[in-house]
Amino acid sequence: MQQYLYFFAIAFLVALFTTPLVSRLAFSIGALDKPGKRKIHDRIIPRLGGPAVFLGFLAAAALLLGDDQRVAGLIAGGTVILLLGVADDIRGISPKIKLLGQTLAAIIVIISGIQIQLVSNPFNGYFYLGILGVPFTIFWIVSVTNAVNLIDGLDGLASGVSIIALLTFAFIAHQMGQTTVSLLSIALAGAVFGFLRYNFFPAKIFLGDSGSMFLGFMISVLAVYGLLKGITVVAFVVPIVVLGVPIFDTCFAIFRRFRAHKPIFQADKKHIHHRLLSRGLTHRQTVLVIYGISVFFSMSALLIMRTGLFL
Repeated sequence: MQQYLYFFAIAFLVALFTTPLVSRLAFSIGALDKPGKRKIHDRIIPRLGGPAVFLGFLAAAALLLGDDQRVAGLIAGGTVILLLGVADDIRGISPKIKLLGQTLAAIIVIISGIQIQLVSNPFNGYFYLGILGVPFTIFWIVSVTNAVNLIDGLDGLASGVSIIALLTFAFIAHQMGQTTVSLLSIALAGAVFGFLRYNFFPAKIFLGDSGSMFLGFMISVLAVYGLLKGITVVAFVVPIVVLGVPIFDTCFAIFRRFRAHKPIFQADKKHIHHRLLSRGLTHRQTVLVIYGISVFFSMSALLIMRTGLFL
């Protein structure tokens, strides 16, 4: 337990003290989110939160670099995502460039050894994916990366949902005897907690694409990393359930835009948080309700693990 607290504290303190510095940097380089038609805020707010979360996580994760080459791959892929997000926060980049960058980052972690390898077959054991595991893994990583990015629409929303998912992953990994994955999840949760001090309503800084994509990427990779030993449907159902809010919200958004014959990357104001706001909930109430939904999904995932449902 002491080791977990140590990793959490390092990441938390580094993120807590670097976030104001990153905020000032955002103002100096023009990484700012200005009020607009789709914006809920009414003032200029820096949107370069990614580097603060990254530095907090890195400070703790670096302690594990000598233990497993996959840790280095995870950090390298996360760095690519961070730089991609920083470029988008400052200048803006096209969806195609984002997709290429996310795919490159996914390939980096696959090369390091983090890959979905097995799929459960309820009739006779399991099926080894072989080379098919590569596109399967890329699809998972890119999908979750963008799902978390899409729910980053209110102060503290993506940060809080990510913390809930990370703490759940940390517990599950610990139960499975995967200490490295558990410590990495705790470290990232600590970094996001430190950042949340400035990101919760009313926010002084936003995650930006640098932060939301980094969180989505890391969560998706940790899910694969932590469940490599699992060969049952549970191994794939659990992370999907834990990430229920961003995944289901994204699926509904894609279906909604496809049915309306609109590009799937075209932004709108029909996400779950927009709908709750339109029903009269305040900004803070909306975020807390979605936190509650995320906790429900996480508790459901733990129940699945405990009861062996889908086993």
